[in-house]
Amino acid sequence: MQLLYIPDTYLLFLNYLALLRRTTFAIMSSFRKALKSRQKNHHERSQPGFRKHLGLLEKKKDYKLRAVDYHKKQNTLSALRKKALDKNPDEFYYKMINTQLQDGIHVAKKEGEEDEITEEQKKVMRTQDIKYVEMKRVAEARKIERMKGELHILEADGKQKNHHTFFVDSKKEVQSFDLANHLNTVPELVDRVFNRPTLKTLETKSIQGAVEPRTMMKLAKQRNHQYKILSQRIDREKKMFVIGQKIQTRKDLQDKNKKVKVKKETHSAAAIYKFDVKRKR
Repeated sequence: MQLLYIPDTYLLFLNYLALLRRTTFAIMSSFRKALKSRQKNHHERSQPGFRKHLGLLEKKKDYKLRAVDYHKKQNTLSALRKKALDKNPDEFYYKMINTQLQDGIHVAKKEGEEDEITEEQKKVMRTQDIKYVEMKRVAEARKIERMKGELHILEADGKQKNHHTFFVDSKKEVQSFDLANHLNTVPELVDRVFNRPTLKTLETKSIQGAVEPRTMMKLAKQRNHQYKILSQRIDREKKMFVIGQKIQTRKDLQDKNKKVKVKKETHSAAAIYKFDVKRKR
């Protein structure tokens, strides 16, 4: 029998190679098992035959849809509950008195179920309406007077409504008539309706106010806007006057006196009635 001497380093090297071979084989086998081509598709089981009378078996996708819908409804209920808790107890809606509960459902009241209003109550309501309309009309009239005082009742474009006529003695004077000389002012200020100083005033004092064309155009635009507002207020005051007359006519018609219609109601005027004279005792 022959004995061979093997160094320790060589034995360690052989052990390392064996270990490396086993590790490589294990890694390759795990990769082989992880290949998708060798995997089987996982299918959820269907409803067993003895339970088919219960319907289809719920799958995960069906459960997810049901869960999402359930949580959505729960969130809505919690939000409504919070809104009800935060609601002001003194809050009022007209439907609180115009609806009633029938079988747990809010139903609007019918016309016959509404509270009846007597003729006396209607007269009081008409009187209150007349007072309110008259108050608003008076306030509008005061604003109109104030604006008229500020605008001096002048045209918005700075031109006069009427013509100013000058009388001379002969035709020769008509041909040689100088308007600026006659008004004792400069020719640039002849077309002005207001703020038209004389030559003496211009010599002694400086012109106050806008002089530049751009500033004058801006002021003219503002004046046009003010005249537009004034016109709207005048129309509004006239409409309120007509509304007050119509309300007063309807209030008078509630009396049981004999009456005859003289003139029909129009857009700009109330109807006219002739009442029989009733002697007061």
